Amino acid sequence: MLRKFAVLFAVTVAIVVIGSVLERRTESAPNMSEKVLGAGTPGKISKWIAADTIGDSGIAEDVTGMVGIGTNPNPLAKLFVFGNFEQPTSAIRGTSTGTGRGVTGFSEGGIGINGGGKIGVNGVSTSTDPNDAGVRGIASAAGWAGEFLGNVNITGTLVKGAGSFRIDHPLDPEHKYLSHSFVESPDMMNIYNGMITTDSSGNATVILPNYFEALNRDFRYQLTVVGQFAQAIVLEKIRTNSFKIRTDKPSTEVSWQVTGVRKDKFAEEHRIQVESDKPGSIR
Repeated sequence: MLRKFAVLFAVTVAIVVIGSVLERRTESAPNMSEKVLGAGTPGKISKWIAADTIGDSGIAEDVTGMVGIGTNPNPLAKLFVFGNFEQPTSAIRGTSTGTGRGVTGFSEGGIGINGGGKIGVNGVSTSTDPNDAGVRGIASAAGWAGEFLGNVNITGTLVKGAGSFRIDHPLDPEHKYLSHSFVESPDMMNIYNGMITTDSSGNATVILPNYFEALNRDFRYQLTVVGQFAQAIVLEKIRTNSFKIRTDKPSTEVSWQVTGVRKDKFAEEHRIQVESDKPGSIR
């Protein structure tokens, strides 16, 4: 009798314990009848718009995996961002606080980064290192580090290893190029030249542009007689944007050239330093 009572007591205790556990699990389990509120649009990436509500975000993705932010996906772009942005806001901005790149674009057979609009690409360098640049192009020996199809405006000094023009060859434009090297000088030099014929007394006055003396200083002259043996001299140096020459024979044709060194405000403030030391980082 005592054994039966002990068994019955043990079963009763087990039932009470199991019931207590099930009750605690029920209390801690979520109410399956509660639902997250909200509605969505097919193709839109969802986001929490309230603590218990999901709605549409501004990001959309189509069945091909194209993504649009602020607009529908564009079949021409894996990621397409659209909006009415004003300065200084950007559609896409990349920032690196280390030595890495803020934005990198790469294409195996196309264009790594393509810019369009009022200003296609705007590069700004805040570095004080003269070797840094707002925009840098690097190319192999077979390609161009930069290519401009149209006019190029540079406000500042153009520094180059060499320079030339290349045009269609005037005698064979279909098959050949014609290239000429730039004329180089340690001075910021302007060159003016022309032809003139002296009068019956052997005198002539060469008229220069009306801005000549305002722009130039340190004048140099060259005179060459054409068509006969004669002597030619600079009779009067440049004054009021002109100078006079004389030949020892009348009606003599003279080829003249005058050079001047720029003295305008920009040239005086940005004079070319002819010799300079290389920075240690590129020696």
